[in-house]
Amino acid sequence: MPGDSAKNRTYDAIVIGSGASGGWAAKELCDRGLKTLVLERGRDVKHGADYSTASKGPWEFDHRGTVSLEQRMNYQGIRAPREETLPFLLKDDEQPFIQEKPFRWVRGYHMGGKSLMWARQTQRWSDYDFEGPARDGFAVDWPIRYKDIEAWYAHVEKFAGIAGNKDGIAELPDSIVMPGFEMSCIEQYFKESLAKNFPERHLIQARCAHVTDPQEIHLQQGRSKCQNQNMCNRGCVYGGYFSSNASTLPWAVKTGHATIRPHSVVHSIIFDDQKNKATGVRIVDAASKDLLEFYADLIFVNASTLNSNAILLNSTSKRFPAGLGNDSGLLGKYISWHNYRGKGSAQFEGFKDKNTDGRNPSNAYIPRFRNVRKQETDFLRGYAIGIGGGRGNVSNQDLMGDALRESLLHPQPGNWNLGSWMMGECVPLEKNHVRLHNDLKDKYGIPQLIVSCEWSENDDKMVADYIAQSTEMFDKAGFINIKVEDTKSPPGSDIHEMGGIRMGNDPKTSLLNKWNQLHNCKNVVVTDGACMTSTGTQNPTLTFMALTARAVDHAVDELKKNKS
Repeated sequence: MPGDSAKNRTYDAIVIGSGASGGWAAKELCDRGLKTLVLERGRDVKHGADYSTASKGPWEFDHRGTVSLEQRMNYQGIRAPREETLPFLLKDDEQPFIQEKPFRWVRGYHMGGKSLMWARQTQRWSDYDFEGPARDGFAVDWPIRYKDIEAWYAHVEKFAGIAGNKDGIAELPDSIVMPGFEMSCIEQYFKESLAKNFPERHLIQARCAHVTDPQEIHLQQGRSKCQNQNMCNRGCVYGGYFSSNASTLPWAVKTGHATIRPHSVVHSIIFDDQKNKATGVRIVDAASKDLLEFYADLIFVNASTLNSNAILLNSTSKRFPAGLGNDSGLLGKYISWHNYRGKGSAQFEGFKDKNTDGRNPSNAYIPRFRNVRKQETDFLRGYAIGIGGGRGNVSNQDLMGDALRESLLHPQPGNWNLGSWMMGECVPLEKNHVRLHNDLKDKYGIPQLIVSCEWSENDDKMVADYIAQSTEMFDKAGFINIKVEDTKSPPGSDIHEMGGIRMGNDPKTSLLNKWNQLHNCKNVVVTDGACMTSTGTQNPTLTFMALTARAVDHAVDELKKNKS
């Protein structure tokens, strides 16, 4: 290209991926003065301007939210596509992969990634989580503890804006919060029932990344108070919830140090055998299919768990023939995720004089209560439970003629309903892995990823316990029409993939050190879900973001020290 040169494609740092952790890497690097290139494989999405379905009513969609059969043909890998979120869904031909065993892989290939569509749940980890592998003997010991990340949780929370309460629960450390959302009367009733019948189990309002009392730092980001629209996965024009597009990416751009490049499909990381370090990133331009190289002293890998594994596996060199940093042979192994197989519902015949008014963008939450302080079940680790309650309307569809019409047009308030879902920790197993196919490639000429993951006996036992415990908790609360079941959904159905490039103290049993640097290539840093040694039961994104901010601080200090 005219005027193109290696110098024009050289930066201080490169960030692969623009989602929650990639956005934080960009913000922190730019705040430290580094000229930073952010590579996003998908299209650009401008905050506000490109949320094409935001705030639309059902009548404004061609099919009232339903995706037509013709459109659906392009999204066979999506469980239940909807018109509201279709602009953010991935067509099947964009990145085919091989399911050696059934697996759902949910991706967000656009600026901001899955931070535009996430559930926004932000619970901290405690030492009960970080010490789990050492205590229970699975996976490897985490190289960090809660004290190492506590200040970084606070750093992220203040900037992102977290709504919630101070709950004082040791296994779920308190966050820096602004006012939380109110529980419904059925949720409050269930909370009181748990306190009476199960004193060690706590129902709290889940903490979520919503601005309910904007502070100066949020106003500087151009964000305003959450409007409780509950249309968050379409993109929020108010910036009421945290996303890379509303928060960290524009902040990085505002420093003058950021360059954002969409349509940049990362092929591999360039390793220089003579310099014994990574020197850049090789991409395929999505439009032209040209192979381009960009150079930097520091590379952050935040492409999301499975893609980060794929990129490192494809980054081969004389020094690393099995993938970048893969001396241990563990790259791509010990992939894990969260177990959402258990679902429950129940009804309550009370509170006939009450109804819901307005919308709550969060939900209630029961922190993990199994095997927290000691091993007490026949399965390892445990699960948290999400809770959501409300009162819907019902109509009698057994009628006929005028009576049926009137019943459909004028439904009456029904019983209060309570929904429940488990969030279980899957124990990392070596057999659950990803690897590259030797021959099959995608349309960019990049090897397709083989995903080989399955449930274990430990997961099955955990689901059975959730069913038994939830049924008992609902029964003790006096609920009716109790239904708790195993949905038997395949791995990956509820996102939250983690592992494959795990942290650890020993290079023989891990890929990353305690600062998220590759043991054997320290200028490459991985801070998305791929870095996780174990999964905990909490929604993981807050921890990804805190680890990212911490890793940037250390990496930049090292970079500047080496240059001085």
